[in-house]
Amino acid sequence: MISLEIKTKKREELIDITEEIQEKIKKRIKIKEGMCLLYVPSTTAAITINEGYDPRVKKDILTFLKKNVPRGCWSHDIEEKNADAHIKSSLIGCFVVIPIYNNSLQLGTWQRIFFCEFDGPRERKILIFCIKNE
Repeated sequence: MISLEIKTKKREELIDITEEIQEKIKKRIKIKEGMCLLYVPSTTAAITINEGYDPRVKKDILTFLKKNVPRGCWSHDIEEKNADAHIKSSLIGCFVVIPIYNNSLQLGTWQRIFFCEFDGPRERKILIFCIKNE
């Protein structure tokens, strides 16, 4: 297992981490064929794969989540005021699995890997597990 450290700058943002993950796999893992599991050990952050070409997609995702999971109206907000971040993290999810072939992530043409921050700014960690096909 290896990890990627991320320092977020906003309360809510989607950060493209595709190149950093690919670089770690090529330099540290060196797998001809297998699977890569990316896991975010947090209850207020997430990870997803989506279009990375048009930046409006990231904006639309955040707008949808803000509209449908507003801040400040949940029972957990009495204590910590971040219930919306917990809900958004649960909706998006804390892991993705990506095939690897020739030591390269097998993403579609427009696909990118995004770290999703919902309670920042913070220092975060993504755990990278790779499983080799025998």
